[in-house]
Amino acid sequence: MTTTINTTAAATTSYRTADRSTRDDIRSMPNVLRSEWIKLSSVRSNKAVLGLTVAAGGFVAWAVATLVSDEVQTVSQVFIFSTVLTGVFAAVAGILLFSSEAQHGTLATALTAQPARWVIVAAKTLMAAVFGAVLGAAGMATGFGGALLGGLAMGDTSAMAATALWALLFTALSAMLGLGVGMIVRHSSGAISALLVWGLVVENLLTLFLSEQVSRFLPFVAGNNLLGIDADGAFAQSAVTALTRTEDAFVFGTYAAAALIIGTILLYRRDTN
Repeated sequence: MTTTINTTAAATTSYRTADRSTRDDIRSMPNVLRSEWIKLSSVRSNKAVLGLTVAAGGFVAWAVATLVSDEVQTVSQVFIFSTVLTGVFAAVAGILLFSSEAQHGTLATALTAQPARWVIVAAKTLMAAVFGAVLGAAGMATGFGGALLGGLAMGDTSAMAATALWALLFTALSAMLGLGVGMIVRHSSGAISALLVWGLVVENLLTLFLSEQVSRFLPFVAGNNLLGIDADGAFAQSAVTALTRTEDAFVFGTYAAAALIIGTILLYRRDTN
């Protein structure tokens, strides 16, 4: 009788289902990050986005330096101008980081290799933020060079470092927002079209009809204001109603976080195909 019980217990132990703990999920993070980095660095679209960012940064700064003559411009002002476009490029890259996998059927494989979906979301979010910051740095570097080639003087450089840091935050958050939109829509063309129409058309129209007290809370109005550019459209309002950069960062970051949260919930509820 004793032998029978021990054999049964041993068989039960042998076929016990393995449980995955949160600690196991956390330990798997380096491997998931490595996988996401390989995807990010090997996809040709990301290289194209980086190339466009570099080209746009240099060209915009050079064009402003050589063609704008109705006001005095300096390198310390112009080097940041192309970052508005860089934010758009970063958002597109963030969208493709998820939607390309969902459309080409590789998402199911990734989720099979790593069943903890929050780990994949965390890894993609980190990769999106890093790539967005890299795009921001590349655009500002070529913008700096383009402004110098255009013959501009350096001007007051005391605020350049702070402006560059806020710009890096803007491009990183833009990529995270794009990732969230991609997770929600799951279709590259649809997500990119929706983001471009909203950011480049709808918000500029809304600023014409909404009061400044309301329009300052629009996502790309708040995001663009992190750059400190004085321009019409989706940029800073009057000094009375304009938010501080910290407040703008909170508003824009809230939109990015909301998109990621909604996208994560949908990732858990939707079928992987």
